[in-house]
Amino acid sequence: MTHEIIMAGFGGQGVMAMGKILVEAAMEEGKNVSWLPSYGPEMRGGTANCSVIVSDEPIGAPVVTEATAAIVMNRPSLDKFENDIIPGGALFINSSLIEKKATRDDIKVYYVPANEIASELGTDRVANIVMLGAYLQVSGAASFDSIMNVITHIFAGKKASVIPINKEALLKGAACVK
Repeated sequence: MTHEIIMAGFGGQGVMAMGKILVEAAMEEGKNVSWLPSYGPEMRGGTANCSVIVSDEPIGAPVVTEATAAIVMNRPSLDKFENDIIPGGALFINSSLIEKKATRDDIKVYYVPANEIASELGTDRVANIVMLGAYLQVSGAASFDSIMNVITHIFAGKKASVIPINKEALLKGAACVK
């Protein structure tokens, strides 16, 4: 199975981190992966997206040409990437920041109130992890255990106190789409 995902939002929303966490977890599971970042003119506040490929087969190029899914954190990203998803694919919309509904009826659409959930957990900084949890629940691109192993590794040491909130964010995102 090959998952070709576009993850997009404003700089500072953790889009790149979300992609890196997914590819590291999938790599831990022995899958072939690719992560290709793309930044707008500004790092924080500008647009940012990454193309992520997770596959059981070798990957020929890191460019997502037929997105099986898109995770959009803001309205400009929805406008830009909704039409890049193949029929039958999935679109994950951060409904906390995007009031617009998807215009396509040939894809599955999931509205995830990521920022609201993150705020309930005490920090807006885990909205990306909420979205990742929703994506994992639907796609199975990597296991929750592998994702948590990567998160535990990233936040080891002085940052270990944020591991539980990231786990909770992942699970609450998954619960949104069950």
